[in-house]
Amino acid sequence: MATPQLTKNQALVMGALTHSDGPLSAYTILDKLRDQGFRAPLQVYRALDKLLEYGLVHRLESLNAFVACACPHEHEHGVTAFTICEGCGQVTELQDEVIEERLSTLARAQEFKTEKTTIEIRGQCKSCAI
Repeated sequence: MATPQLTKNQALVMGALTHSDGPLSAYTILDKLRDQGFRAPLQVYRALDKLLEYGLVHRLESLNAFVACACPHEHEHGVTAFTICEGCGQVTELQDEVIEERLSTLARAQEFKTEKTTIEIRGQCKSCAI
């Protein structure tokens, strides 16, 4: 899939996420982009919806926040996993074909059609665990 042409708002939201040190809520993105003309949460949510559809960002359900995809050129993610540090908030995206295949096999055995799988692993990163 070719990289989609982003609208101005989508590009601004993507830039905010790409240059962030951690996940951002929609309201934090709105605050960061007020000087660029963002006035309402709906502007952010519309951009995020498209970026999610394009596979360029991920939503972290437990944080109600968003991160830029670590590998945006691989839009075929079946399973996306994240480690989330409880100490510093660092988020790392993980991909593992073995886990993806195993979960897919388990779902098929239950005659369950999977649409999206996100795994969030919470704990302490190496720096915070010391």
